[in-house]
Amino acid sequence: MHSKKLIALLAAAAMCCTAFTACGKKDPGDSSSGGTQSAAEDAKDRSQPEEMRDISSMELCGEMKLCWNLGNALDVCNADRDGDGKVNEHSENVDETLWGNVMTTPEVFETLKADGYNAVRIPVTWRDHLDENYNIDESWMDRVQEVVDYAYDLDMYVIINLHHDGGGDPDFGAWIRETAMNDYDTWYAKYSSIWTQICERFENYSDRLIFESMNEVGFDELNTNDAYALLNKMNQAFVDLVRSGGGNNPKRHLLIAGYWTDIDKSISNQYVMPNDPENRCILSVHYYTPWEFCVCENQYEWGTDIEVRTMESQISKLKTNFIDKGIPVIIGEYGTGGNEPASVTFFCEKLTKLTHDIGIPAFLWDPGTIFNRETCTWNRENFIPALQKAVSGEDYEVVKG
Repeated sequence: MHSKKLIALLAAAAMCCTAFTACGKKDPGDSSSGGTQSAAEDAKDRSQPEEMRDISSMELCGEMKLCWNLGNALDVCNADRDGDGKVNEHSENVDETLWGNVMTTPEVFETLKADGYNAVRIPVTWRDHLDENYNIDESWMDRVQEVVDYAYDLDMYVIINLHHDGGGDPDFGAWIRETAMNDYDTWYAKYSSIWTQICERFENYSDRLIFESMNEVGFDELNTNDAYALLNKMNQAFVDLVRSGGGNNPKRHLLIAGYWTDIDKSISNQYVMPNDPENRCILSVHYYTPWEFCVCENQYEWGTDIEVRTMESQISKLKTNFIDKGIPVIIGEYGTGGNEPASVTFFCEKLTKLTHDIGIPAFLWDPGTIFNRETCTWNRENFIPALQKAVSGEDYEVVKG
């Protein structure tokens, strides 16, 4: 069973406990920030459903190449990020600059696409933007749509979700885990209200927009059977909600949270993918192994034979338990922290090639330290060529440089 301290540490890791660059903040009213007009005023006409192709979710995943997370941006919130019982950064009007990043611009995604990225995950936290009836603040919804459109209009795949709403700091706003355990009906009322509004706003977007049920949720306070049963029930509720919507939502591809998005916990026979009449559900897991190298930065180097075999074994588990059974998988996050450059590149190239070769897209977690969003340049030398090679289809053995 997780102690409260450990849950707080997990939440802090999800919010990226690695240090981020203290980028200068732009005024949301600055025309260079992209925040001068609402998405409703600026968006393309999407009054009619766009194309939903007759392809499987496995085929859809196979089209994704290099993949990236816009971390510590739209997922920011008033939160206890370090588990000390106090809110870190605080604002009455939370926007994407709260944790030190600049306002996101179209140039970010234009540069990513030029470098071979065609899929982005845009984590979104909603908890600071709801009224007492669970209505989402219009300006926040507009901004989410605006940033989604930056990538979507470049023909990129986009994933949006409920992110730190499921965090480990319920005293400061996280609500998914505790509410679902203690009062499922109240959880469902809030959860369904939020997703109904998201579904309505994005209902006409094509199959390049994917909805993800939630982020890093598990219930270790409960006995094992009840814990898995609760997450399975919540994921099923998500699928049913989206399928009952209008536009393209009855056929939208959906990303389903694994147990804690942990590979070993999600291959348990107690974890069950939702029943979906469209058969368009994808398993979501994350990859931060070893924790000391990927998150806490207590391990500076990576790449021993044992460490490489561990990575190969973990990815093989995904192939055997899901891919070979016709269940597509997305690694929604992976990362390495600010460790030795050669180890970081080796880890990321090896993981990307392993997953790409079996049709699993892997999304790099970037809290603003890897890609400089102000200058639109990469902070890691020779990093992009290595990842580009990993998704090239070339048959080669990844070695540490």
